[in-house]
Amino acid sequence: MSMLTPPGMGGKYRITGGRYPRMRRPRNRRRIVLAVIGAAASVGLVGWGTLQLIDVFTGGTTTRAAGSTACRPAAVATPSAEPVPEPGEITVNVYNATKRSGLAKKTADELKKRGFKVGKVGNAPAAYDKKVKGAGILLGAPNGAESRLKVLGTQLGGASSRSDDRTGEDVDLILGDEFTALEKKKDADRALVDLTSPSPAPSASRDKKC
Repeated sequence: MSMLTPPGMGGKYRITGGRYPRMRRPRNRRRIVLAVIGAAASVGLVGWGTLQLIDVFTGGTTTRAAGSTACRPAAVATPSAEPVPEPGEITVNVYNATKRSGLAKKTADELKKRGFKVGKVGNAPAAYDKKVKGAGILLGAPNGAESRLKVLGTQLGGASSRSDDRTGEDVDLILGDEFTALEKKKDADRALVDLTSPSPAPSASRDKKC
């Protein structure tokens, strides 16, 4: 039997050529790639879990890289320092700048029903008479009348606010050409609630951009 004849073949078969059959199984590259990806994912999860534990035990004050500022709670909006008066604390003078008669008295009576104090009622001063094209103008003193004008503005949408040289606390409502009626009471009441009781400020939270 020749040296090139595999044992047990009785000499019938002879291996020729310069290559010999490989008995080792080929490598499975897919399994290797999956193993590498799995290992990387495991390392990432371990790192993320470690950061979460640090975040819990440090109270959410984890800092960024050296030289950067620490994460701080977001600023919380504070309500306006100026108190909003009740309608009963506001005296309104109602003036008619239109050509329609009786408009000032009718509007003054409605404001009185809604809790406002009514002062003077009549035709608008010459500076405004027949010269107000919009729904109306709200007038008050240059200092300290802003909150009173806001409360009065809940009763008449589209009215503009201005100041004049008065020194008293009363405010004027001058009715213009586009005025038809005050806001519906339910809508005015809702606007007044939103003005006097603003939505609570959001709770402080960490800056997600840290």
